[in-house]
Amino acid sequence: MIPRYSRPEMQNIWSDQNRYQIWLEVETLALEAMTQIGLAPKDAHQAVKEKGKFGIEQIQKIEAEVKHDVIAFLTNLAEYVGPLSRYVHRGMTSNDLLDTTFGLQLKQSGELILQGLTKVLNVVKQRAEEFKYQPCIGRSHGIHAEPTSFGLKLIGWYAELKRQEKRLKQAIAEVSVGKLAGAVGTYASLPPSIEKHVLSKLGLTAEAVPTQIVQRDRHANFFNALAQLGGTIERCCVEIRHLQRTEVREAEENFTKGQKGSSAMPHKRNPILSENLSGLARLLRGYALTALENVPLWHERDISHSSAERVIAPDACIVMDFMLERFAGLVSGLVVHTNRMQENLDYSRGLIFSGTLLIALVDNGVTREDAYRLVQKHSLEAWDGGADLKTRVLTDAEITSKVSSEILEEVFDLKRHMQHVDFIFERALNN
Repeated sequence: MIPRYSRPEMQNIWSDQNRYQIWLEVETLALEAMTQIGLAPKDAHQAVKEKGKFGIEQIQKIEAEVKHDVIAFLTNLAEYVGPLSRYVHRGMTSNDLLDTTFGLQLKQSGELILQGLTKVLNVVKQRAEEFKYQPCIGRSHGIHAEPTSFGLKLIGWYAELKRQEKRLKQAIAEVSVGKLAGAVGTYASLPPSIEKHVLSKLGLTAEAVPTQIVQRDRHANFFNALAQLGGTIERCCVEIRHLQRTEVREAEENFTKGQKGSSAMPHKRNPILSENLSGLARLLRGYALTALENVPLWHERDISHSSAERVIAPDACIVMDFMLERFAGLVSGLVVHTNRMQENLDYSRGLIFSGTLLIALVDNGVTREDAYRLVQKHSLEAWDGGADLKTRVLTDAEITSKVSSEILEEVFDLKRHMQHVDFIFERALNN
């Protein structure tokens, strides 16, 4: 099922209308090039240019009988063009048409996906700068670690998305390929000049060593790039899902007026958008696996890849387009609870500064083993109740005799953890 909010432009790329229109364009351009070298009369090209049409229902009716989509299309085209249609498809094999069209559809889809990714990048960057210096607790293994900033979380998303953008651009370039090289890629019936003319007009490049097809490692790379981008979106969504948990509640999806979270529990506000995107990312990984399995075909070609591609190509591109639009809206509307972030920083009673305390002791002459013992002892006792870590440390002569009160105040100051935020942001934005 096509996602409800996927853009019409993306759906149109994979429509029967667009596919047949590209087929007609490829055949017309090929015929134009043939007339230039005397392989077909100019009036044949003119006839196709003026009369060339197709009817989707009629093509489907013909295909039901002949069991071949390209033959059905060419038969229907001939009904409009007349006798001169005999020059259409001269020297070509079906995959000259199919793979060239496929390359163009993936190129068109990839360019739309890049537009959506640009929108996401702008939104994530804006929110990152908004919370650049907002302290929050960092977590490893799900457990409080040391302070970080919420802006650093978000700029980390931005940097990863930029890497995915780079990978996707490379994958689009690699898959924007076609071929008009004949039955096994030897140009036996059409010279390479025909292919060059057609592909240059379409904005595609030629497969370096064609067989009957364009080699499927190119397509596998494209679908892997989509899966990787989906994985990054899922990583961000998993973070949002964790932050929205009742016990954490540092950030949550925007809950719109009139929205309901549960049929049984009226209080529920669930991270449904993030969970939705996590599920869709799994689809993209499945499509990528199928694309990888399409690479090893028999000899110069078999069609085991064809049925799979008819499903995974439109689905993957439409799903990715939908995911980007939904994720942009999710991030732009994300509700951030800064007061809750401060509460969670305070929750562990100073334990989040144990690492900086350890370093301060080591820097002032205490062995690492003794420093670790001292800090861990106070940390475990503070965690179990009683005085917080800072209070305990300030009353421990074994520590205060080694580390001055000024340094200890710096140890328990959040500013220490924010001092290089600008450096990290600058590197992420200018890398």
